[in-house]
Amino acid sequence: MKKVIILTVFTCITILVNAQDFNSIEKAFYESYSLDSAKHYNRAVLALKAVYSESSYEMNLRLGWLYYESEKYSDAITYYQKAIALQPNSIEARLGIVYPLSMVPNWDEVLNQYLSILRIDSKQPLANYRISLIYYNRKNYTEAKKYLDNCLQIYPFDYDTLMLAGWNSIAMNNKTEAKNYFQKALLNHPNDASATQGIDLTN
Repeated sequence: MKKVIILTVFTCITILVNAQDFNSIEKAFYESYSLDSAKHYNRAVLALKAVYSESSYEMNLRLGWLYYESEKYSDAITYYQKAIALQPNSIEARLGIVYPLSMVPNWDEVLNQYLSILRIDSKQPLANYRISLIYYNRKNYTEAKKYLDNCLQIYPFDYDTLMLAGWNSIAMNNKTEAKNYFQKALLNHPNDASATQGIDLTN
């Protein structure tokens, strides 16, 4: 009987401690968002650090963003890497880490992160678009087209994708295809100067 009572008391204490722990964590997150909104990024970091657990995906993800906003890019990368290690299939963490990586800058690793996202979800639109943009800027137009085609399969009327596809087609000297993309872009953004300029180059 005594053993049962002791176990019951212990269970109640554990539940109470866990509830108190969660309340502290919830309060820290709330403070971090309030301070973030006020652009007090260092104080927002400190609010989370007060309850920080290295095994918490959510804390590492949040700290990655806060360090990015405070322009401490190496720290941001470190915490995003911890989040990715805890949740390897997390697309949100990989989409997050590319921001500080692009500021360092480390474009090879940015590309690697986007390619990792596509291994998780081959149709992820933002990753496909940004990979195509990286290849376009590197003048690797054939690779850019491959990922643009992926984007256009699921967002065939997206203005940004159509415009990039148009300019990529111009670079590949495929004027007929380019004109088609620019015309569709004009249907999305009538009288758009860039799309009109693109069409002029196809004539």
